[in-house]
Amino acid sequence: MHTIAHAVLLVLAAFGVFVVGYYALINVGYLFLHVLALFELREDVRESRWNPPFRKFSTPFYPGIGIVVPAYNEETTIVESVRSMLALNYPDIEVVVVNDGSTDATLDRLVETFDLATVEAEIPFDVPAADIHDVYRSTTYEELLVLDKDNGGKSDALNAGIWLTDMPLFCAVDSDTIIDRDALLDLVTPFLKEPTTAVAAGGVIRVANGCTIEDGLVTDVSLPGTGLPGLQVMEYLRAFYSGRLGLNRLNGLILISGAFGLFQTETVREIGGYRHDTITEDFDIVVRLHRHLTEQDREYTVDFVPEPVAWTEVPSTRRVLSRQRRRWYRGMVETVITNRSMMFNPRYGRVGTLVMPFFVAAETIGPLIEGLGYVVIPVAWYFGALNLEFAVMFFLLTTGFGVFLSWFGVFSEVWSFNRYDSPWQVLRLLWYGVLENFGYRQWKTLVAWRGLLEYLRGVESWGVMERSGFSTDDE
Repeated sequence: MHTIAHAVLLVLAAFGVFVVGYYALINVGYLFLHVLALFELREDVRESRWNPPFRKFSTPFYPGIGIVVPAYNEETTIVESVRSMLALNYPDIEVVVVNDGSTDATLDRLVETFDLATVEAEIPFDVPAADIHDVYRSTTYEELLVLDKDNGGKSDALNAGIWLTDMPLFCAVDSDTIIDRDALLDLVTPFLKEPTTAVAAGGVIRVANGCTIEDGLVTDVSLPGTGLPGLQVMEYLRAFYSGRLGLNRLNGLILISGAFGLFQTETVREIGGYRHDTITEDFDIVVRLHRHLTEQDREYTVDFVPEPVAWTEVPSTRRVLSRQRRRWYRGMVETVITNRSMMFNPRYGRVGTLVMPFFVAAETIGPLIEGLGYVVIPVAWYFGALNLEFAVMFFLLTTGFGVFLSWFGVFSEVWSFNRYDSPWQVLRLLWYGVLENFGYRQWKTLVAWRGLLEYLRGVESWGVMERSGFSTDDE
């Protein structure tokens, strides 16, 4: 019995050492990405200050953009979202709203608000989407097209819009998203600089909860209260102004948010559009573009542009947020497994040899190991298998370094485009950066474990993302 207990203590000690060492390496990688992000951000800020923004209709050379908006039961946000897109400062756009078999008043609100009338439209026979019943065009906004189709999911709805637009570029936008008026002018920049090689570009997503929105535009930027939306503000800042900027510096961007991404239409059609059997179509489509274009030996670029912003309503309850994050995790695991042949494969350049392995280690496996660490290391310390220094080191590597990375994101925000411009807002951001690492971070590891178990059980549902609509109230 004594031998078994001794063996258990050795296992606990070994696992504790492994967890501390693992997170030390992961944090070195995160720090490297954040430093790269600062260099990338410095160049972007300099460029934005020296190049005045494009003025509407001043040049005929901007490529046309089809804004594809999949909408399923989005009656609370669809009108404000479409208004924001119609108000965009861009010379050649077509807003394509795809009503994906909504069972609420989404289509009725669109018809009533924008004076829609049915039109004859040639529907491609090879469109990889469910049946399209009717095509509407607004009698007051000629650039607004609405498709009414059977429900097929977000990927299916995106494909319908991609195949029906004639624009050389398309912008994938969530229906609960508000886009800044000049955002497309900035987001299209990579396609103007490298018109023969640019295939995709992503902008920044920020939290709309608490902001004032009038006529489809964010007129006052405010922070939500110290609840779940406030903690998510920090997550979004860190993800976009540190993580994706760093990956962009490495020419290894593998994720463009499904809420705000610009793509070359024909190239996405080449790979068959968005897959129907994935629940994180934004991650999947970018990885598949990398894979396809590399295998074709084509020169290409996938860029992150830090200046253009789209605003989205984030979940304000733990139940809905957990549902969203479990879906994200399941989709991440599915995409990684589907494209596992790219891992450590020099054929795919930095994406295969560096970016994807680190992504899997940090974002897929990391939360699982961290979650176990919160249980095993205190137990190992309690029974004397590990000394107190190891427990403290684990705490510093997770919670302590997490605060540092969050504040790093705040610094990047204040130093660059600074949407939260009052000292009080900056102080609140710093407070969110501390608060999210005590309770919220640990809860997310539990959500990751639940997401993994759901993936292993074959759960494929999206779940209902409940919306309260854009408002000025703190969520």
